[in-house]
Amino acid sequence: MPHMLKNMVAAFIALVSFAALPTAAHARLQCVTYARQISDVQISGNARDWWSNAEGRYERGEEPKAGAVLAFSGTRAMPYGHVAVVRKIVDDRHILIDHANWSGPGMVERGVMAVDVSAAGDWSEVRVWYAPTRSVGLRASPAKGFIYPHTVTAKAEGNKGQS
Repeated sequence: MPHMLKNMVAAFIALVSFAALPTAAHARLQCVTYARQISDVQISGNARDWWSNAEGRYERGEEPKAGAVLAFSGTRAMPYGHVAVVRKIVDDRHILIDHANWSGPGMVERGVMAVDVSAAGDWSEVRVWYAPTRSVGLRASPAKGFIYPHTVTAKAEGNKGQS
């Protein structure tokens, strides 16, 4: 029960602080702000730094789990990286994610498809639903892996390991 109360208080604080932001800030909701609001992974810094900032604080791995944060690397196309929260596992190569600021500035997307297109099946290269093309994106984005909140464990039979 204390965990539920903590989540309710955190959600209330996030809602109140979001409502207090000026309108221009609402239009520019960033992926890290959104990921912190909807997940139990509480890391600061740019999305590209979440993987390293999670070391020693959260378990990390290659296996998607509902509630985990998928951390993308920084690239020329997305220099600050990206983070998304896993909503549902569809199969070994497909998950549904919730995230912000991917298909448009500040745009929140819930339950959109992310596909593992890596040769090794380790989620190191991912294509994500892109609303303007109404399809899974044309480019694969490099990802570091999944950051598991303390309420989700990376340890499971058949786990591919942790980095």
